[in-house]
Amino acid sequence: MQPYTVYTERVARFAVLRDAEAARWGRVANLRLLMALAVVAAAGLGWWRGFPPLLWLAAALAVAFLALVAYHNRLRARRDCFATLHALNVEGLARLRRDWPALPLRQPAATLSPAGSSPPVDPTALDLDLLGQSSLQHLLGTARTPSGLATIQRWLLHPAPPETVLRRQLAVAELAPQIDLRDDVAVLAGQAGESQARYERFAVWAVGEPWLLRMPALIWVARLSAALLVAGVVAQATGLTALPLWAPFLLLNMLLTAMFGWRSQETLAQLYDRAELLAAYAAVFERVAAAPAEADELRRLQAQLGSDAQRADRRLRRLSLIAAGAELSRSLLYPALQFGLLWSFHVVALAEGWRRVSGASVRPWLDALGEWEALAALAALRHDNPGWSVPVVSAEAGPQLSARALGHPLLPPERCVTNDVSIGPPGSFLLITGSNMSGKSTLLRAVGVNAVLAQAGAPVCAAELLLPPLTLATSMRVQDSLAQGVSYFMAELHRLKAIVATAEAAPQAGGPRVLYLLDEILHGTNSAERLVAARRVIGHLVHLGAIGAVSTHDLALADGVELAASAQLAHFSEQFVEGPAGLEMRFDYTLRPGLARTTNALKLMELVGLPT
Repeated sequence: MQPYTVYTERVARFAVLRDAEAARWGRVANLRLLMALAVVAAAGLGWWRGFPPLLWLAAALAVAFLALVAYHNRLRARRDCFATLHALNVEGLARLRRDWPALPLRQPAATLSPAGSSPPVDPTALDLDLLGQSSLQHLLGTARTPSGLATIQRWLLHPAPPETVLRRQLAVAELAPQIDLRDDVAVLAGQAGESQARYERFAVWAVGEPWLLRMPALIWVARLSAALLVAGVVAQATGLTALPLWAPFLLLNMLLTAMFGWRSQETLAQLYDRAELLAAYAAVFERVAAAPAEADELRRLQAQLGSDAQRADRRLRRLSLIAAGAELSRSLLYPALQFGLLWSFHVVALAEGWRRVSGASVRPWLDALGEWEALAALAALRHDNPGWSVPVVSAEAGPQLSARALGHPLLPPERCVTNDVSIGPPGSFLLITGSNMSGKSTLLRAVGVNAVLAQAGAPVCAAELLLPPLTLATSMRVQDSLAQGVSYFMAELHRLKAIVATAEAAPQAGGPRVLYLLDEILHGTNSAERLVAARRVIGHLVHLGAIGAVSTHDLALADGVELAASAQLAHFSEQFVEGPAGLEMRFDYTLRPGLARTTNALKLMELVGLPT
């Protein structure tokens, strides 16, 4: 089935299920109200008339009411689950259409620098629309936890080595058809992700230093004192002795509470109100850990979540029981529990024992979930675009990027025009000429975005793509800065200097080859100097062994002796035809060999009504 058909069928099915559960929930809500009124009426009438059967009836109705509340809560959970599944598949249709306003933008919260300002935006991410609205991050935003969203962002900004890319590709291929599994995890992760900030604080506590476990004598004194106090109470209550043998142990318990109780409360505070948090993460960890997996990357993540009794979900559920014990320290019974049994000491000992065994795994569990969600996002991309291909990222692919039928992943499929593109080998560069709006910038971005996808482990918008490991360096959307006193031309120079420095450092560091993408560079100066400067910059990059593509309006750029031998020429063209409203300009966005033969600046001025 085509993705559109799959999502349409699922949207309709989950809408029916959601509405059915909502109707059932509403009927039970009315029944709850009637049951509550019946309880009050039976109890009131039985008390007023002194008729015990009515009181027993009220008690029975109260038990039934509590059962009805539990059932009502389960119906609400089912209704919300189907509503979320419906919304997820509506989002799937929006992704297919590239309907950005209808597609939620999920992204990790920006991390502030020590000075309190947002970190600088990666220029390549800005040039290629990797982050933010209508971006690759927006298209891949199926993750529901901050950890998953941060992992996707990290993968987009930091290329993976070929062996990691291959492992991710195999995992993505396995997850792509499993839409039910991906949606199930998304529903559960959505419930958990809302409380990740609390999980982060919990993770910090989990790796903290214990205090009670380092005092084993105190633990044993607490256990013996509590046991002997209970024995003394039982002995006196049953008449075995008339002496209050429990009294010394009560005084000892009060003394120990006065000395160490404050430290117990610090630990217990970490467990307060954790039941919902632990249950949410336990549910999503269980779904991921229990899912069948063949790919090595998926099995690695499951191993990171543990196995058998040490599996993440089971460990968290055990901690939830300990947390329930901690909650008693806020009840009216706490003084009796504490002075009689040293309750907080026993709960803290259990919590610190849990932390000693599982505390170091709390953060890796979250990281594993984030990576699984990132793989699921790439799998959704593969599912949604069956015509895309799996790229080959390998040093053995040769020192050039070669693509067949390459398009821009962010364009709606019906508007995406594909082209064959080859960039490299070292010692050459691709020079793309053409008039305004002909498609030069879009082609450069298509190359860059697909290179990012390929090195993240995702499918690419191409019939075939082969590339070696690459470091992307771009100059497309350069901006001046009034605040920093930087002109447009100076901003361009700074960007080009950074690109050249990256290309110079690559051979020395033994890192990936640099792929530079330059769009209409050095527009901030006069045409004569621009040609000279651009030729020198591009010639230096060619000399350094970097590969790249350059777009320009300047048809004379390749005429210089510095670039004539290394330039591989390609161009876009346009046609002017008479339409219903007069003269119209049309593009086919098809890349052709050679230098552009036409320009359109004056024609564009004429079309908008400016004097020519």
